[in-house]
Amino acid sequence: MSAERIKCVLLADRHHGLSEGLRSLLETIFEAVVMVADEHSLFETARRLRPTLAVVDLSLARGENLRWLEQLRAMCPDLKIMALSVHDEPSVREAALQAGADAFVLKRAMATDLLPAVDAVLAGERQAWQRPTAPHAITRGSGSQTTEGIQEVPDSLL
Repeated sequence: MSAERIKCVLLADRHHGLSEGLRSLLETIFEAVVMVADEHSLFETARRLRPTLAVVDLSLARGENLRWLEQLRAMCPDLKIMALSVHDEPSVREAALQAGADAFVLKRAMATDLLPAVDAVLAGERQAWQRPTAPHAITRGSGSQTTEGIQEVPDSLL
């Protein structure tokens, strides 16, 4: 993480208790953490504030699909988007990344994986960050090995 704090992150999650914990983590690197709890507020706030990063719970919208994530990506093409989910099925991760997320982090691993994944995404890296024993945070990648514990994943595989 850079010593310089980044301006703004948008945190979108319907679960207030979880959002508070996430906010505490994100405040270590962002000057402002703006929290929203529904899809409409996510779009309105992203449009108004133009944050550096959006950390969004995939269950934010009530529907079964991730069309809202595609719309957010289309509306804010420069926004870095990190998807959070309780679901660890590869199909969920793949759908989130295909819909426009830059990274995917399992909620159960946020305490250990969120900040390293944020660093990777903000650095513009397209790679999978994973601890050797348990991959929890995945980002889009090109497919080459980089440093120990970090492996790039081809977009075609995600």
